[in-house]
Amino acid sequence: MIQKPKNLAPAHLSENAELVLSKRYYHKDDAGKCIETATDLFWRVASSIAEEEKKYATSSYEPAKLAEKFYSMMANGYFLPNSPTLMNAGSKLGQLSACFVLPVGDSIEEIFDAIKYAAMIHKSGGGTGFSFSNIRPKDSRVGTTGGVASGPISFLRIFNTATEQIKQGGTRRGANMGILRVDHPDILEFIRAKEQEGEFINFNLSVALTEKFMEAVEKGENYELIDPHSKAVKGTLNAKEVFDILVNKAWASGDPGIVFLDRINRDNPTPSQGEMESTNPCGEQPLLPYEACNLGSINLSKFVIANSISNEKEEAVDWNKLKEIIHIAVRFLDNVIDASRFPLEKIAERVRTNRKIGLGVMGFADMLFALEVPYNSEEALSLAEKIMEFIQTEGRNASAQLAEERGAFPAFSESIYKDGKPLRNATITTIAPTGTLSIIASCSSGVEPIFALAFARHVMDGERLIEVNPYFEKALKSCDLYTPELMEAVTNVGSIASFDFLPQQIRDVFVTAMDISAEAHLRMQAAFQKYTDNAVSKTVNLPNNATVQDIDHIYRLAYTLGCKGVTIYRDGSKSGQVLNIGSKKEEKAQSSQQATSVVRQRPDIVEGFTQKVKTGLGVLYLTVNEVDGQPFEVFTTIGKSGRSITAKAEAIGRLVSLCFRSGVPVRDVVQQLKGIGGEHPVFQKKGILLSIPDAISWVLENRYLKDEAPVPANKDQDLQNPSCPECGSEMTFQEGCHICQNCGYSRCG
Repeated sequence: MIQKPKNLAPAHLSENAELVLSKRYYHKDDAGKCIETATDLFWRVASSIAEEEKKYATSSYEPAKLAEKFYSMMANGYFLPNSPTLMNAGSKLGQLSACFVLPVGDSIEEIFDAIKYAAMIHKSGGGTGFSFSNIRPKDSRVGTTGGVASGPISFLRIFNTATEQIKQGGTRRGANMGILRVDHPDILEFIRAKEQEGEFINFNLSVALTEKFMEAVEKGENYELIDPHSKAVKGTLNAKEVFDILVNKAWASGDPGIVFLDRINRDNPTPSQGEMESTNPCGEQPLLPYEACNLGSINLSKFVIANSISNEKEEAVDWNKLKEIIHIAVRFLDNVIDASRFPLEKIAERVRTNRKIGLGVMGFADMLFALEVPYNSEEALSLAEKIMEFIQTEGRNASAQLAEERGAFPAFSESIYKDGKPLRNATITTIAPTGTLSIIASCSSGVEPIFALAFARHVMDGERLIEVNPYFEKALKSCDLYTPELMEAVTNVGSIASFDFLPQQIRDVFVTAMDISAEAHLRMQAAFQKYTDNAVSKTVNLPNNATVQDIDHIYRLAYTLGCKGVTIYRDGSKSGQVLNIGSKKEEKAQSSQQATSVVRQRPDIVEGFTQKVKTGLGVLYLTVNEVDGQPFEVFTTIGKSGRSITAKAEAIGRLVSLCFRSGVPVRDVVQQLKGIGGEHPVFQKKGILLSIPDAISWVLENRYLKDEAPVPANKDQDLQNPSCPECGSEMTFQEGCHICQNCGYSRCG
């Protein structure tokens, strides 16, 4: 091991980054106590990867000096490798790659070999992708036994169950991708596999669409279903009808996604070694069977020149520094291949034949914030293409330099690059998910827009801290608009799109995932895909009220724009809530109990008060009448508003009155109303009132609950993201996975 320099500058990370590292990355003793700091971790990784340089006498770097460069690149947040490298470099395990693809054959022996190999990979911290397209369809005859085949979906269930029993390196459940070709006879069963929530929770599912199928969709024609075992035509389906079912299921739950198989294989750099059948769990890394890829991401937010006087955004990017980091990162990732100890010799052989790496980016949304460029703008698309073209070009230059020093990847002579200069790596660029990595680097995730401008983070002793995007905070302070009350309001809704009192420029620049149209999401994915060797991990977010036609449009547009696949997520379509299934007897008893609740009769005389509250829709006069000092009924009157607003205000008042007369506690009513957003929030001394319901909750809370702990804003349960099972914070869905911004827990599938 290379000796750590005495003058090594320590790594300084955010409190949240330290939490994630301590829970998931630091090495621990037998008692579970951390025995590393961030400085120790980054030096462990840097020195062990730089050690590989000693294998090459022609290297242009001395290993000890290279280790310092690797360390500086990580400790200062310019670049981070994928999680298994951070966890396992310099350890006995030594498995450093994140993504693998395993073949699934048609025999029982091949199928259960795949399950065994997947278990070994998950145990070492990797994720796996499988194509189930080679398994003969359900009800086919099995010649060796005379029995009947159960089909790919039955085996998919076995894979899912096996995954549930194994933790990845003791940190998280294994993640899988399951793919089936659209021309497999069991395709409709596969498309419907996740109809019941909770099924196949350890899998992301994608349908492999062919160009022939897409052409049939456009023409409304039938297409053939092919038995993978006999190669015989087993029937036909109408392509448009299958596509419609696929779109409807994606609308309902987000699954399955789609990949464009012919497009993926056109970019297969080593076609002589076989076809690509599957991708890794999040879809950004197509691989051959028994192939693995190690990934890493550059933090783009680090390359904005502070106080640049140029009006040209591209001139505010530090291209020279970016080039330097690209070259060091490519060398790092190539060394990782040599350092990694793979769980199977078949994988080691194929990886070292093709030497694929996947250099990507994170912090893109933060870069746009710093440059004051709206994510959903042509300027942002242009910048995305420019940056990724630069990374791809310089990445290939770096790989070519390594090829001069070390030789090209062994399969180079048979690859699609045979007319170009020799490269060390069959692929160089991939845009991967960076959920926990971006928390460590304190930047936005991958090429995604941020999910919320502010969110609540729960720390020790139940304390609640509001985490605000630093670029957003700086912009507000520069306009003298920053207040704790405003941050609390932003935390409740995540976005400022409806905050009319904020300057238009701020609202344009600081957009979140749900502020951006689905088409804008997709066009950004396509912009990065244009100069990415492999694929792009990106979620196309849609509002809850998005239609099936909206998703149909996105799927077709993804094909037209040259994407290799697409993952959509309609807000609220994956509740993620635990299903509580009780007996019919219990359900009946509960229903009976609810039906017998007593609504108290109104006394002849009641006393109360009327409070005037300014809302964004006019002045609200809220009258609350009491019985025994507690609210009994509520009347609402709102001035200078149309009949629709008046009717809604009256309806809310009647329902709140019914709750109080039925004995519902004030706190429960406040929790249901507090934080509901509206089209015209208003800012005043008492804070921000988001809507009429929010204003009613404010009056009730300040009148009846002022001596109690503040009531947390309660988001609509149907639209709420699942809670983190480890820390209880809300998780967000991005890059194909649920991720906790508080502690870094992630779950795919």
